[in-house]
Amino acid sequence: MTTYSTVYVGLGSNQGHPIHQVKQALLTLDTLPCTHLETHSALYCGPPLGPQNQPDYINAVAILKTLLPPLALLYELQAIENKQGRVRQIQRWGPRTLDLDMLLYENKQLNTPLLTLPHPGLYKRAFVLFPLYDCVPNLVLPNEQRLSDLIQRFVVKELHKLNV
Repeated sequence: MTTYSTVYVGLGSNQGHPIHQVKQALLTLDTLPCTHLETHSALYCGPPLGPQNQPDYINAVAILKTLLPPLALLYELQAIENKQGRVRQIQRWGPRTLDLDMLLYENKQLNTPLLTLPHPGLYKRAFVLFPLYDCVPNLVLPNEQRLSDLIQRFVVKELHKLNV
C-alpha cells in the first residue's frame, strides 16, 4: 500500500500580476509527479515582510498529497518558481513573481542547507497562518501548538481575504 504524505505549501507573489501568478501556481502544483492538490486557502493581500518600498503580496496556502520525498518536492517547487519568472536576488524578502515555501511536510523536522522543516517563519507570519487556518483550523503544529490558539495572538489589520 502506498502512503501519501501531507505537505503544506505557502504561495506568495507581488510581481507580474500576483493574483494570476498564485492561481497559475495552484494549477501547476496539481500536475506535479506523484502529487495532487488536495485543497487551498482563499487568497490574501498584505504588506511585504521585508522592504516596504514594494507592492503588497498576494498569499495563499496549498495542501498537497505526495509520494515525493521533501528534497525532490523542493526541487519541483523551485522549478515552478523558475517557470513563472522567479529571479533569485541577493536582497532578502525582495519583490518576486512567485515564492513557494514548504511550510510543513507531515510532522517532519529537518534542518539542512537546502531545506528547514517546519519552515522557520511559520509560527510568526500571519500571511501564512491565516490561510493555513482556512484549510485546517484544527491543525496541531509540530511543536504541539494548536493553530487555532496561535492565530489568536495576532491582531491583523493589514491582511485582507480576497474574493477572487
